Amino acid sequence: MVLKLEDVNAYYGESHILRDVSFTIDPGEVVCLMGRNGVGKTTTLKTLTGLLPVKGGKISFDGTDITHFKTDIRAKRGLAYVPQGREIIPHLTVKQNLLLGYWNRPTISGDVSEKDAFDEVYQLFPKLTQILHRPGGVLSGGEQQQLAIGRAILSSPKLLLLDEPTNSLDVETIRWLENFLADYENTAIVVSHDRHFLDAVCTHVADVDRNKISIYTGNYTFWYESSQLAARQLSDKNKKM
Repeated sequence: MVLKLEDVNAYYGESHILRDVSFTIDPGEVVCLMGRNGVGKTTTLKTLTGLLPVKGGKISFDGTDITHFKTDIRAKRGLAYVPQGREIIPHLTVKQNLLLGYWNRPTISGDVSEKDAFDEVYQLFPKLTQILHRPGGVLSGGEQQQLAIGRAILSSPKLLLLDEPTNSLDVETIRWLENFLADYENTAIVVSHDRHFLDAVCTHVADVDRNKISIYTGNYTFWYESSQLAARQLSDKNKKM
C-alpha cells in the first residue's frame, strides 16, 4: 500500500476535524474525497502533507512512518500537494517556480534528465513554454493552475494531492487533466466539486462524514447512486418501525 492512516486525529484551530480516522490507499488508485463543505477534506490533505500536525494516530507513506516528518521531508519522499490557492511564488518566474518542483524530485538511479522531465510538463501544458520568464504573480488563474500542477508533476510524486484542480482551467485543459490522471501510474487523492471530472478520473471515493472516512470502489456516480439507495432503504426501514 502507498498510504495508511491509523486512528489519526487532527484539528483545524480549536475544531476537532479528523477523529480516529483509519484507511489505506493502494498503488495506482485515484481517490476522490467527497463530503459537505467543512467536513475535513482540505484538512485531510494538509494533515497528509504535514501542514497540520497529527494530534494522535499514525500516518505511513510508502512503508515509512511519516507522522512527525516535516513538510519538506515528505515532499522529498514523493508526496506532492497542489492546494486550492495554488500558492505559487509570485516574484519568481514560471521557470523558477517549476525548478522548485524539479529540485524536490527524489534522486533515483536511471531517472530522466532535467530536459526530459521539463519536456514532459511542456508537452502537457504547452502554454507554459510561452510564459517561462513571466513572474508567477502576473499570470491568469488558469495559467497559475497549470504552473502549480506542472510544478507538482516535476517532483515525480508517488502520491499527488490535488485540491480543486479544475478551478480556473478551460475545458480543453480539464480534458487533458482527466486523461493525465486516467493514465497516471502512481497514486492521487483529489478534492473537487466538478462531478464530470470526478466521474472521469475516480477509481475510488472516500466519503468524509462526521469526522470519519469510508472508502468505496467506483467513480462519483456509482458512489452517489449507492449512497442515495442506502439512504432510501434506511428511511423505509425507519418508517416501518
